[in-house]
Amino acid sequence: MEQNQPAEQPNKPTRWSPKKHSTFGRLVFISAIIGGVIATLYAWHLPPFNTNTVYSNNAYVRGQTTLISAKVSGYVKEVFVQDFNQIGENQALIQIDEAPYQAKVAQAKANLLGQSAALKQIAQSRLSADANIQISKSAIENAKAQLHRAQLEFNRINQLIKTNSASKREQDQAVAALTQAETALQQARQQYTIAEQNRLNVNDNNEKLTAGVESAEAMLNLAQQDLENTLVKAPVAGTLSEISVKKGQFVSVGSQLMFIVPPKRWVIANIKETDMANVNIGQAVKLSVDALNHQQFNGKVVEISPATASEFSIIRADSGTGNFVKIAQRIPVKIEFTPDQADLDKILAGMSVEVEIDTSSAKDQSSQY
Repeated sequence: MEQNQPAEQPNKPTRWSPKKHSTFGRLVFISAIIGGVIATLYAWHLPPFNTNTVYSNNAYVRGQTTLISAKVSGYVKEVFVQDFNQIGENQALIQIDEAPYQAKVAQAKANLLGQSAALKQIAQSRLSADANIQISKSAIENAKAQLHRAQLEFNRINQLIKTNSASKREQDQAVAALTQAETALQQARQQYTIAEQNRLNVNDNNEKLTAGVESAEAMLNLAQQDLENTLVKAPVAGTLSEISVKKGQFVSVGSQLMFIVPPKRWVIANIKETDMANVNIGQAVKLSVDALNHQQFNGKVVEISPATASEFSIIRADSGTGNFVKIAQRIPVKIEFTPDQADLDKILAGMSVEVEIDTSSAKDQSSQY
């Protein structure tokens, strides 16, 4: 006889309940949140961290880049340098074909010689004109004397005619002599007028020829300058950019040939206006260059812009129309590197920089922002 076994009871459904966290887990979670907040405050240099430091990553290395362009047109005869060469001041860079400009110099010299010869000739004409004036003056004085004698003789004959002491023939001769003397004086005066006019003409020609000589000298100077400008020289020492012209290429006036970047570098940091209250000239700065694995350099504030960066924009924002959104403006601050630091030569214009200005450091009290 089989024994009766009890029937299996079905499993009762269980309710889900959230897993209870341990006290240790809660502490880890809270610590992570607090650590994140602290890291954020530290990264952004917010209180209570570095309240005496102004930070900005809106900063870039700058240099006084010099554009080298052609002052004369022509074919490039020779290129004396290569891309990125170190060059000195007044070093020869490019030679433009000088033959046409040598011809212009020769032509200008010939023109100057011709104008100078004409001026010398007019000088002789001026002396001759002055001499003719003196001769005409003497002729007038002589004619006046002859007229005076003829007048006296005429008066004497007229007195003799009244007493029948002179003949009619003598009277006619006296009248003719007087008329001839008057005519001679008139002619002498006319000759003097002509001589004066000739001298005026000579003076006018002298002024024109003098101006011609001066113009010829100026043309010669310009031709010589153009000839000198066929040899392109470096106005400053520095490092060359990529050279954009080749031998045999035609260049015109103003054609861009290359750039020269001088060795001196500085940083322009665009600081928020809300951070500028304690920024002054002379304060110490720490600089971190992105391209050099954030290598640290020292510097100092040397200049502060007189206006925000937006004031120098070509197209300025108009806040008088539409919806206004206040945006914190940025003020450019010029920072110079402290001399004689290692790897300064590796810093190139255009590199990105992070700056920290120590507003508690020494400052130029006469140049506060």
